[in-house]
Amino acid sequence: MFGLPVEALAGFALTSVIIELTPGPNMAYLAVVAATRGRRLGYAAVAGVALGLAIVGLATALGLAAVISASPVMYQILRWGGVIYLLWLAWDGWRDADGEMEAAPDGADMARFFRRGLVTNLLNPKAAVFYIAVLPGFVVPDGRVVEQTLLLSLIYVLAATVIHAAIVTLAGAARTLLLDERRSRIIRRALSVALALIALWFAWKTRG
Repeated sequence: MFGLPVEALAGFALTSVIIELTPGPNMAYLAVVAATRGRRLGYAAVAGVALGLAIVGLATALGLAAVISASPVMYQILRWGGVIYLLWLAWDGWRDADGEMEAAPDGADMARFFRRGLVTNLLNPKAAVFYIAVLPGFVVPDGRVVEQTLLLSLIYVLAATVIHAAIVTLAGAARTLLLDERRSRIIRRALSVALALIALWFAWKTRG
């Protein structure tokens, strides 16, 4: 399709799955949301993450991500913006640990977690780096490059979304452990600390 052989598409899909199975900010955040706030809000965050990946993929096709990747200043702005945002989410989870668990989130809650998932991913420079460092290796130079890039981006978004949804589904099963108020407070705060540690790990891994 668009000059891409089937083996290239299959190889890229496998690469995308392997990369997305590697622990990172998105995986940690989605697990925390599903375990503490429920699957519905977790799936809303997954949708936000998917849109963020799609936007970065479109930017790659238009050449914008290359500019970001080549600009140390822009990279650092995105990097630290993502770290600070993850730390804020960790603090927000810690602060809300004493609150009651919502049984039925409303539309406003769904929209809020959708936006959080979107922002979390847009502030993740690793997404842009993936599109710049990995995706071009599967593009056929003499083919329709823009169309190929968009197609590969779609494959990556689909693979990531399936994996993220699975994480939310599995983490949501742990929600039954949070029915006890005292246990809920302990687990929610522990998950908030874990998210803060992931933010610091993210800062370390993306320092180059």
